[in-house]
Amino acid sequence: EIRIFSRDEKKQDDMRHEYQVKYPDVAHKIKFFIGDVRNLQSCKNAMPGVDYIFHAAALKQVPSCEFFPMEAVKTNVIGTDNVLTAAIEAGVGAVICLSTDKAAYPINAMGITKAVEEKIAVAKSRYSGNTKICCTRYGNVMCSRGSVIPLWIEQIRSGNPITLTEPTMTRFIMSLEEAVDLVLFAFEHGQNGDILVQKAPACTIQTQAEAVCELFGGKKEDIKVIGIRHGEKMYETLLTNEECAKAEDMG
Repeated sequence: EIRIFSRDEKKQDDMRHEYQVKYPDVAHKIKFFIGDVRNLQSCKNAMPGVDYIFHAAALKQVPSCEFFPMEAVKTNVIGTDNVLTAAIEAGVGAVICLSTDKAAYPINAMGITKAVEEKIAVAKSRYSGNTKICCTRYGNVMCSRGSVIPLWIEQIRSGNPITLTEPTMTRFIMSLEEAVDLVLFAFEHGQNGDILVQKAPACTIQTQAEAVCELFGGKKEDIKVIGIRHGEKMYETLLTNEECAKAEDMG
């Protein structure tokens, strides 16, 4: 069975209905657990019999973490510690923790808490027994929840100019499929304590915005620059110089 553990009953309910329609024969294999990674006991309640965990619970919006940094600490730092504590105690086979390029030379609260999440995962891997703990780190996933492309598409469809923060800002971009592939690669090939980093192309936000205009019929000349948001970096980093010195290239 697949266990969905989260604190949002609405999204769980939506998912339950979606899978009952799409895959009626196997939908019963998905079990839903309401809980919060911030609460160790609720993590433990979901653990019995679990073989593998994909830990994706996070506060990931840069501005919201900037305004409420302790909330980011509770979910991204303490939550990760709770998940790993419960997993090790229950003898789970492997845990894959999802991180972000914002954890490399972090300057915002979201990136700082994700950097600490990576440190916790690596530290816990030293005495995790039979539980393999790995992290995956990658850039911006196109069209993920809360990302910019769906916003732009909505703006174009509504006949509004699309807004971008700063045209020369660069980001590493990848598709959801590539992000999932890295998680599966870590699951199969990662060693305990590894941080696996996805190589990815980078582009400026201007290029990305123009591409979206071309695909969805927006007007490039109507792109409106609104300025950089709280806590944003101009240029992301996937790997620090210090990490490069001891990183292994896996192709």
